[in-house]
This record gives sequence, C-alpha cells and structure tokens, in this order.
Amino acid sequence: MTDQMILNIVRDAFYYVLLISGPILLVSLVVGLLISIFQAATTISEQTLTFVPKIVAVFVTIVLLVPFIIQKMKFFTTEIINMISNIK
Repeated sequence: MTDQMILNIVRDAFYYVLLISGPILLVSLVVGLLISIFQAATTISEQTLTFVPKIVAVFVTIVLLVPFIIQKMKFFTTEIINMISNIK
C-alpha cells in the first residue's frame, strides 16, 4: 500500500463524510437561524424553542435522506473492498 493510496482513501472518506453530513447540518443551521430570528423579534428566550424544532428537522431530514446516505455509503464501501485486491 502506497502513501498515495492512503491519501486517496482518507480524501474520499472526508468527502463522503461531508457529503452525507452536509445537508443535515445545513438544515439544522437554517432552522436554528429562523428560530433565533423569531426569538429576537418576539423577545422569547425559551431554550426548548430552539432545541425541539432542530431535533425534529434533523430527524425528518435524515429520514428523507436515508436512500441517498445508504447509496453513498454502499458505493464507498464497495470501492474500499475493491481496493483490497490491489494491495501488495
């Protein structure tokens, strides 16, 4: 196994982590921002007002993205398994 192969595996792993977690984090960020704007406009400072909608939004996003996540993880896993035969 060469250094280049290891770097490619690490680069691909980081890519897939960002690809899978990016939409989930983006939804959490947008919901948090909207709730913060709502809280600033109404002067409501309830902590659960930000926490519960974020959890619900992240859960719904994960449920909607499960086929995409599984497809990407399956592709990366088969790519890694196929690389095993090339290791000398």
